[in-house]
Amino acid sequence: MDPEARRELQEQRLRGLVDRLLSTDNFQGARLRDLGVTRGTDVSLDEIHLLPTITKQHLWDHYPFGLRIAPPEDVVCVHGSSGTGGRPTLIPYTANDIEVWAEVMARALKGAGATQRSTIHNAYGYGLFTGGLGVHHGALKLKATVVPMSGGMTERQVRLIEDLKPDVLCCTPSYALRLADDLKETSLRVGVFGAEPWTEEMRQEIERRLNIKALDIYGLSEVIGPGVACESLDSEGLLNIAEDHFYPETEDGELIFTTLTKTGMPLLRYRTGDIASLHEPTGLRTFRRMSKLKGRKDDMLVVRGVNVFPTEIEAVVLELASPHYLIVEDRRTTTAQLHVAVESTQDIRQELTGKLKERLGITCQVHVLETGKLPRTEQGKAQRLARWTQGQAPIDGLT
Repeated sequence: MDPEARRELQEQRLRGLVDRLLSTDNFQGARLRDLGVTRGTDVSLDEIHLLPTITKQHLWDHYPFGLRIAPPEDVVCVHGSSGTGGRPTLIPYTANDIEVWAEVMARALKGAGATQRSTIHNAYGYGLFTGGLGVHHGALKLKATVVPMSGGMTERQVRLIEDLKPDVLCCTPSYALRLADDLKETSLRVGVFGAEPWTEEMRQEIERRLNIKALDIYGLSEVIGPGVACESLDSEGLLNIAEDHFYPETEDGELIFTTLTKTGMPLLRYRTGDIASLHEPTGLRTFRRMSKLKGRKDDMLVVRGVNVFPTEIEAVVLELASPHYLIVEDRRTTTAQLHVAVESTQDIRQELTGKLKERLGITCQVHVLETGKLPRTEQGKAQRLARWTQGQAPIDGLT
């Protein structure tokens, strides 16, 4: 699709989205009318940045389905996440939404080299979390063979990888490293890893230990789930955005998406909280691309006036230590401290302290632990950050 045709398709779909929102009396439609918008042609991509954004707080304020525009009988399933502090975010999906999801996920898997002949070992969690079923829908659309393992039961996962000889692995990057602890030689060629920020250093570690090509995938249930963007074998470290379905913007580094084709609970300018940059297409591809996530706005640490993202710390840690680490933000006093706990068989405390100071501009308290002392992730996202405000330390050995 050439850029002009893509732009016209996006404009057409944006107008359709605005018309759908205006046809309802829910929050988004009412807000558009308050701004003087009466029909879809009143809005264009050139001026979309002038419209207000939707945030997770709006979803909570209208819980569970106050922003839904499809009639209840058109909803075929519900996905979501527990969210901050266990506050749920629930998203209704129509049959159209599931088809869109399957299409973009099939596109992502195909870009990663999967074919109809592939066997895809899917170790993302199944359930309300969109990871497992997103890959599942895409694999079926691609007509590949999918092994619906879900998360956990690592011993069984390893056995089935050895027995069924899949060529594609889908899971979180932290769980890929957990599997690498027990896997020896495998049939795997490529891994599609997401659901948590991860660095180039972790990519190199995964590729070295599993002897595969490790690709990043991005998504969130509010937009559709995994498949919003994904690296391909030719994307050179950037993720191709499915922008025929999801129109991307950034504001102060934060990704904002408009769901152009969703019909269950479409969102106009949803603030994701994710930090990344947008890039123009190159080569034969015509869709814009995005960088790997730098982190989340709510994960950014401010320590003695310095902004620190956990991914910056990970990049330094992986130069010297194992990929198992924990960052502890210590706010028991008015002067915040950062503790970084790592596993290593060598005394790297002084060297790691120096490298972190050079990278971040602040001094961190480094704790070198024996192998196996830090918790491992069997299911879901790895917990790399803990906040310590009072009481007992998140792990033993911190003072």
